[in-house]
Amino acid sequence: MSNIFSENDLEILIATKDRCNFDFLLKMFPFKHFSNFNLLIVNQSKTEILLSEYNSVRVINSNESGLSKSRNIAIKNAIKNICLISDDDVVFYDNVIESVLGAFILYQEAAIITFNHIRVGKSYPEKKLYKKFEHNFKSIWDVSSIEIAFKVEEIRKNEICFDENFGLGSFFETAEEFLFLRNSLTQKIKMIYSPEIIVSHPLVSSGKDAGADNLIFARSALYYKVKGNFAYLWLLKYMLFLIANNYINKADFIKKYKKGLAGIYKYKELTNA
Repeated sequence: MSNIFSENDLEILIATKDRCNFDFLLKMFPFKHFSNFNLLIVNQSKTEILLSEYNSVRVINSNESGLSKSRNIAIKNAIKNICLISDDDVVFYDNVIESVLGAFILYQEAAIITFNHIRVGKSYPEKKLYKKFEHNFKSIWDVSSIEIAFKVEEIRKNEICFDENFGLGSFFETAEEFLFLRNSLTQKIKMIYSPEIIVSHPLVSSGKDAGADNLIFARSALYYKVKGNFAYLWLLKYMLFLIANNYINKADFIKKYKKGLAGIYKYKELTNA
């Protein structure tokens, strides 16, 4: 693959649900009409059909559910050299195309490049690092899916996909991007962080309520997947962390701990671990 890219080499993969028109795209691209970009939209719905009259905007309607399933459908059906992952509630910066393609031209060895984003209402980006670095198993914990771009041929060649047990709409509603990147590093995929801000995202995030039952359930499953039986020790330490930082009350310790155990048991059940 050539390392000199044009605007036509980038495709934005958008996960959405229950859409019947493109009004949401107008908010995502406030600086130029969305038809000026190559978009692949996966619309998950059992009731709504989304149709496109634009050659640059392709739509796949799916009656399946789950964010990771949506991402995998998009990866399988992408047709451009470089793909950028997106949700349907972001707002792109007007330099998004130049920033993404410029990074892949600059860092020719990288198959995956992650970028930076800013939360709506904040004056500073999520990541405070303003220099490029090569990702490792520790740094990928801080990556959001909307920051990830990749060379699709490398992803397919190495059979890298999202774990469909994780992510919104699945059994464990967290960490799908971490597992995607972890799988990539395991496959020796070169992965770079580039500090450009390419997108903004609403302030409210499903991952911020650390003491919520669904998050404890999901994170416990994640740690069992990654660390095996060490997850039981981690869960105990995590409960103490939540209490110390006032995410949960001491009176809720047993209830929350059991919720974590339930997550581990559910993961073992799903995977026959």
